[in-house]
Amino acid sequence: MPDMVMQDAIHSAAELLRAGGTVAFPTETVYGLGADAANPLALRRVFEAKGRPADHPLIVHIADAAHLPGWAQDIPDAAWRLAAAFWPGPLTLILRRRDQVLNEVTGGQDTVGLRVPDHPVAAALLRAFGGGIAAPSANRFGRVSPTMAQHVRDELGAQVGMILDGGPCRVGVESTIVSLVHGKAVLLRPGGLPVAAIEDALQQKIALTQAAGRELRVPGALAAHYAPATPLELHSDDVLWQRARQLAAQGRKVAVLGLGDAGEHAASSGFTHVPMPDLADTYARVLYATLRRLDQAGFDRLLAEMPPDRQPWLAVRDRLRRAAQGT
Repeated sequence: MPDMVMQDAIHSAAELLRAGGTVAFPTETVYGLGADAANPLALRRVFEAKGRPADHPLIVHIADAAHLPGWAQDIPDAAWRLAAAFWPGPLTLILRRRDQVLNEVTGGQDTVGLRVPDHPVAAALLRAFGGGIAAPSANRFGRVSPTMAQHVRDELGAQVGMILDGGPCRVGVESTIVSLVHGKAVLLRPGGLPVAAIEDALQQKIALTQAAGRELRVPGALAAHYAPATPLELHSDDVLWQRARQLAAQGRKVAVLGLGDAGEHAASSGFTHVPMPDLADTYARVLYATLRRLDQAGFDRLLAEMPPDRQPWLAVRDRLRRAAQGT
């Protein structure tokens, strides 16, 4: 339960949202830049602060699954099963929108993304506000998402009406997005909830590509996204260290994000080894903060080792691929 100081801040934040302002707040995944999902002027402030394209949809955060019918229609049984199993948690459901849901939220589509965040500050804010809060990640569009309040201050500063500091995010990558609008579950973005857990809850396989739902635009699905300012290259282990030595020989200041112990490579001169966790969920938790820290360190190039091609690493591999495309 948030302490008294945080409770006062949450009350002020809810009042600011009602007045059409923006509030950055923590979730278990990343920090979001929130606005009243029913206020078009407030939503435009979010798009302006981020430099976000107007047709890029937003995720609406709600207090609990009981609020689903206020935003979505034709809700299938699978949605209720997933909500019961994983909300609050890092799962966004794409459903048919109700007519009153604003185009600013949906990007003009007939679908809406909804989730219940699993963070005490986010939960308290949603209860105090009483409505839906549309909230993309609190960073410039296409850049590395924030996992600490200081990241929001550094990047958006005075463009945010208020920042609620709830400490570091424990998941560290965005929510898993699943569409249920075509009669079956389709993965549109891997994220903080493993695909295997969703399949277990539904007792069926879900499509691991966007082929069945490619016409839907969802947050974070562009080829280039989540990108640091420093150019990032993604390589397999057999190429990674050779590339690092090559760039170092050219006088470049290079950081190498390698999995676990670098062994004999760590002794090489000319580049900085940044050991990354060899467990997928731990890697995800520190990924964005690591990229931001290296951005500030003045490197010329970042090299990252491609993680294993296994399902637990799906979200990390996705974020690294998009980050490399965006630099």
